[in-house]
Amino acid sequence: MALLTLSDAHLAFGHVPLLDGAGMSLDAGERLALIGRNGTGKSSLMKILAGLEKPDDGILQVQTGVRRVYVPQEPLFASGASVFEAVSEGVAEARALRERYEAHAPEDDLDALQTRLEALDGWTWEQRVTQALQRLNLDAEARVEALSGGTRKRVALAQALVAKPDVLLLDEPTNHLDIDAIEWLQELLVAWRGALVLISHDRAFIDAVATRIVELDRGALRSYPGNFAAFEAAKQRELEAEAQAAARADKLLAQEEVWVRKGVEARRTRSVGRVARLVALRQQRQQRRDQVGQVRLELDAGLPPGKIVAELREVSQRFGDRLLIDKFSATLLRGDKVGLIGPNGCGKTTLLKLILGEMEPSAGSVRRGTRLQVAYFDQMRAGLDLEATLADTISPGSEWVEIGGQRKHIMSYLNDFLFSPERANSPVRTLSGGERNRLLLARLFALPANVLVLDEPTNDLDIETMDLLEELLQSYPGTVFLVSHDRRFLDNVVTSSIAWEGDPAWGGRPGLWREYEGGYEDWKTQRARALKLRTADEAAAKTIPVAAPAPTGASAPAARGAAPRKLSYKEQRELDELPARIDALETEQKTIAEALAGSDIYTREPQRVPLLQARHAAIDEELMLALERWEALGARTSAG
Repeated sequence: MALLTLSDAHLAFGHVPLLDGAGMSLDAGERLALIGRNGTGKSSLMKILAGLEKPDDGILQVQTGVRRVYVPQEPLFASGASVFEAVSEGVAEARALRERYEAHAPEDDLDALQTRLEALDGWTWEQRVTQALQRLNLDAEARVEALSGGTRKRVALAQALVAKPDVLLLDEPTNHLDIDAIEWLQELLVAWRGALVLISHDRAFIDAVATRIVELDRGALRSYPGNFAAFEAAKQRELEAEAQAAARADKLLAQEEVWVRKGVEARRTRSVGRVARLVALRQQRQQRRDQVGQVRLELDAGLPPGKIVAELREVSQRFGDRLLIDKFSATLLRGDKVGLIGPNGCGKTTLLKLILGEMEPSAGSVRRGTRLQVAYFDQMRAGLDLEATLADTISPGSEWVEIGGQRKHIMSYLNDFLFSPERANSPVRTLSGGERNRLLLARLFALPANVLVLDEPTNDLDIETMDLLEELLQSYPGTVFLVSHDRRFLDNVVTSSIAWEGDPAWGGRPGLWREYEGGYEDWKTQRARALKLRTADEAAAKTIPVAAPAPTGASAPAARGAAPRKLSYKEQRELDELPARIDALETEQKTIAEALAGSDIYTREPQRVPLLQARHAAIDEELMLALERWEALGARTSAG
C-alpha cells in the first residue's frame, strides 16, 4: 500500500489552475523528484502532501501512523532559540521520553517507555543532533535569528534529518549549500530508508538521488521512472507527439470551419452529426493545454577588450590572522569561462574582487586588461527594488532597451523572459524567487558587458531556463566568471576552474588555490588522482630503506646514471594484459551507462539501479589506476 495517495486534486489561484485533476502516489522507500516550471505550483503541491494545505477538490490518503516532515524554502524557528535547541526540536518526542524515563514516576510503565525510546533511537539523540550540526557546519551555540537565510535553511534541514520521518519532504534543499554539503546530503538521501519527495532544479543532485521523476506540467502530474536523462528523452518524445496531434486537430478544425460557413448544406438534417463534431472540436481546442513558452535569451557582449583580462603573479590576501589566498598565479584571457570552486567562506568573492580590481592584494601583483565592461549577477538580489515595477527595473524611464545595437520594446523584451505585458507594471515584490532571478537575468543581459560575473545564477531557476542559459554562455564571446554549487551547470559552461584546496585532508595548506582545465568533474578527478599518487608515494617512502652514502670519485657519475630496472616476468605479463582489461572496463561502463539512460531497468529491476550507479563510479577509479599503471610500465620498457 502506498504511503501517500493524491487523487483528482484541483487547486487554482484566481483563474490559473495549478492542479487540474492531478494524481500521484508515493510508495515506501521511493525517492521522488518533483520538477516543473517556476510558478506552476510545486511548493503548493508539496504543502498539500505535507498536510499543511488542502486542495480545492480531491483526496489525499495517508497510511495510518506515517510521519511526515516538511522543510520549506524559508523555514521559521522559535524566537531566541539556539541552533542546538532548534535542531533538537526534530527529536522532541525522544528527548521528552528519555527525560521522563530518567525521572520516572511510580505510575510510569518503564518497559513501554524503553520500547518506544528504542524505536525512536532516543538514547543517543544528542549524538544525532551533534553529528548533523558538524556535517552541516553549524555552530550549536549561535542564535538562529542572527543567521543568514542559507544557514537557517541548513538548520531546518538538520532538524528534519534527525527526526527520521517515514516521509521527508524537501523544497529546494540544495539552495545556499556549498558543493561539499550538497554531496554529503546526496549520500545521506541515497542511503535514506524512508520515502522522499524533493523539489529541486539541480540535475546532478536529481540524477544521484531520485528513483522516479514527477513533472507538474500545466496542471497535470506525469510520472517518469529513472534518472533525469531518461526523463528528458521521454519528455521530448511526448512533446513531439503532442505537437503533431495538435497540428492534426487544428487542420481538421479549419476544414470543418470552412464547411460550416457554406451555410445551406450545414442546415440539412443529415449534417447534424457533423455540426456536433465541429462543436466538440472547438471545445477541445479551448481546453487544450498549450505548451508553455520558452525563455529567449540574448547578450550584448559590449566592446571587445584586450586579449588579457587579468594576470595574477604570486598574489596573497590576508585579513588579520586569516590567510585566504596564498601565492596564487594565473593568466585569464578574453573568452575564458572560469568556474570558482570551493566551500562557503573560503574566499571566492575575495579572489573575484582581486581579479577585477575592486581590491588590491596584500602581496603579489595583478595586471588587468583594458576596456573591461563588467556586469554582476547579485546572488542575494540586493539590487532589486521590491516596490519598483518590472519595466522600471529593466529600463528606468524608457520604453526601450538596446541589445547588441538593436532597440527592443520593453514589453517584448520582458515577454522573452516569460513576463506577460499585463505584469510589466506589477511590483517586483509580487514575483516568486525563480521569477526574481529571471528578472535579474533580464536586467543583466540588457547591459553591454564583455565580462560577466555570475554568483549563483541558477538558484530557483527552472531546468529549462538553466538549459537555455547554458547555451547562451557557451556561445557568449566575452569572459565569464561563474560561482555556482550546481555541478552540472559548471561542467556544461566553464572551460577552466580555479579551485580552493586548503583542506588539510587533501594535503592542502591555508589559502591554497589551483587552476585546472575543465569543470567540476574534471577537477574532482584530477584532485582524486593527485591524492592517490601522493598517498602511494608516502607509503613507498616508508618502506624504502635509508640509502647508503653516495659513492665518490670516478664511480659517482655511473651511479647517478644507473639504468632503470627492467620489467620482471610478472610485470611484463601485467603490461601485456592491461590493454584488454582497459577495453573490458570501458565496454562494461558503456553498457551500464546505456542501461541507466533507458527506462526499462527502473520499471523492471529498480533494486539494481543503485548497484549499477555505484559500479559505474567504481569503474572510473579502476580505469584511472589501470591507465596510470600501463603508462608507468610502458615508460620503463621504453627507457630499458
